[in-house]
Amino acid sequence: MLESLSKGIQSLITRFAGTGKLTEENVKDALREVRLALLEADVNLGVTRAFIERVKTRAMGKEVIEGVNPGQMMVKVIHDELTQLMGGPDAEPIKFAGGGPTVILMAGLQGAGKTTTCGKLAALIRKKHEKSVLLVAADLQRPAAVEQLKVLGAQLGMPVHTETGMTPPSVCERAVARAKAERIDVVILDTAGRLHVDDALMTEVAEVSRRTQPHEVFLVCDAMTGQDAVNSAKAFNDRLPLTGVILTKLDGDARGGAALSVREVTGKPIRFVGLGEKLDKFDVFHPARMADRILGMGDVVSLVEKAQEVIDERTARAQAEKMFKGTFSLDDFLRLLQQVRKMGSMKDILGMIPGLGAQMANMPLDEREFTRSEAIILSMTPLERLEPDVLSNSRRARVARGAGVTLEQVNDLMRSFKEMKKQFGELRKMGVFGKLMDPTKGLQKDKEKELMRMQEAGVNLLDMQQVKAWRQFSGQKAREDARKQRKRR
Repeated sequence: MLESLSKGIQSLITRFAGTGKLTEENVKDALREVRLALLEADVNLGVTRAFIERVKTRAMGKEVIEGVNPGQMMVKVIHDELTQLMGGPDAEPIKFAGGGPTVILMAGLQGAGKTTTCGKLAALIRKKHEKSVLLVAADLQRPAAVEQLKVLGAQLGMPVHTETGMTPPSVCERAVARAKAERIDVVILDTAGRLHVDDALMTEVAEVSRRTQPHEVFLVCDAMTGQDAVNSAKAFNDRLPLTGVILTKLDGDARGGAALSVREVTGKPIRFVGLGEKLDKFDVFHPARMADRILGMGDVVSLVEKAQEVIDERTARAQAEKMFKGTFSLDDFLRLLQQVRKMGSMKDILGMIPGLGAQMANMPLDEREFTRSEAIILSMTPLERLEPDVLSNSRRARVARGAGVTLEQVNDLMRSFKEMKKQFGELRKMGVFGKLMDPTKGLQKDKEKELMRMQEAGVNLLDMQQVKAWRQFSGQKAREDARKQRKRR
C-alpha cells in the first residue's frame, strides 16, 4: 500500500540531502513531485491541493529557512502534515460504555468486507480489552450474510444473535436487550449493505441507529475502490453520526489514496485497518506510524508489538542462550522460523525496519522458501535435527525426496544454517553479545568448569544478577572449604 507515494516522497528527500538551504524555487519544484505522487496514489484532488499548500507554508517559514539541514526539516514538515492529514499523532481508542453493553454499529456498502470485519473487530476486542462480545446478524438483504456471521461466531466461540420474520431495526433492538439481560460487554451490529448508496439503505441504517443509540458507528470502506470509498464515506457521514472509518483490503495492490483522503473529506478518523483475510489480520490505525512508513522510517513500534504477540519471552531467552552457547539446533531454527511467519510476510516485516522500506519494494522475496525450509527440517529424523553433521549424502537425498525438493535445496539450507552458527560464534568471540549475554567472557580454559557448574545449578547465563549471586555464593563456599581443610591439617 502507498508504495508509489512512498517512492516519490523518499526520492524528494534524497534530492534535498545536498541542498544548502530551502528556497522558494527548490521547495516549489519539490512539491510539484509530491503533488504528482499524491495524485498517482489516488488521493483526492482537493485534499492534495490543501496538503501541498500547508507544506509549502510551513516549509517557507522563517524557522525552517534558518535550519541547519534542509532535508531533515523537509522530512519533519511532511511527516507532521501527513500525520495530521490521517488523523493526528495518536490512535483513538474504542469508547466503551460506563454501564451496560457498548453498542457498535457497522455500516457500509456491499462487498467492502463488513461481515468479516465484524468478526475481526470482535476478536480484537476480546484479545486486547478482555470483553465479551455478541455478534448481531442484521444484514437480512444478503442471505449468506447470516450464515457467514454464524460461521465466524463458531470460529471465535462467540454468540451470534439471529432472528427471522423481523425487520433489521427490531432485530438489533432485541439483541441489545439480550446483551443487557446476559451482561454481555459489547454488541456489534452487522447491518445490511447495498451495491450503491440509496435512500432505502440510509433510512434503514438510520432507524437502527435511532433505536439502539450506538456508542460507536463505524463505516467499513474498501480501500481498493479508491475515491469511491471517500465518496461513500461522505454520503454515510451526511446521514449517520459516524465516529470513525475502517479501511479493509490494505494488504492488496491498493494505491492507498483513501487512507489519506477520508479524514480530510469527512472529518472522521480512520480507526482500524484490515490487512488480510484471516481474523487476526486487523489492527488499530496509527497515523504517525503510517507516516513513518511512507517516509521510509520504518515502524519499529508495530514490529515490536507483533513480535511480543507471537514470541514467548522465555522461549526467546532460551533460544538466545543456545545461540550464545553454540547449541542452536535445527529444531530451534524451525521454531524460530514458525514464530517469524506468524508475524506476517517477510516483505511487511522488513518494511517495518528503518531504511529497508524502499529497498524491499524491488527486492524479490519468495515466501515459499520458508515453506520449503520447514518441509526439509520436518523430513529429518530427531537425531538429524539435533546433530546436522550426521547428514550424509544418502540421508540428504532421502530428506529431499520426503520434502519434495531437490538435493541442492537441502544443501543450500544446511549451508545457510552452518553459516548462521558460524556467525554467532564469531560474534561471541568478538564480545558483541556484551557482558549481559556473555557472563563467561574472558574465562580461560582452566575456568570452563565454572560454566559447567553454573549450568548444572540451573543458573540463567543471560541474567547477570543470577551469575553474580552464584559466583558470590560459590566463592564463599570455596573459602569455607579451604578454611576447614586448613583446620584439619
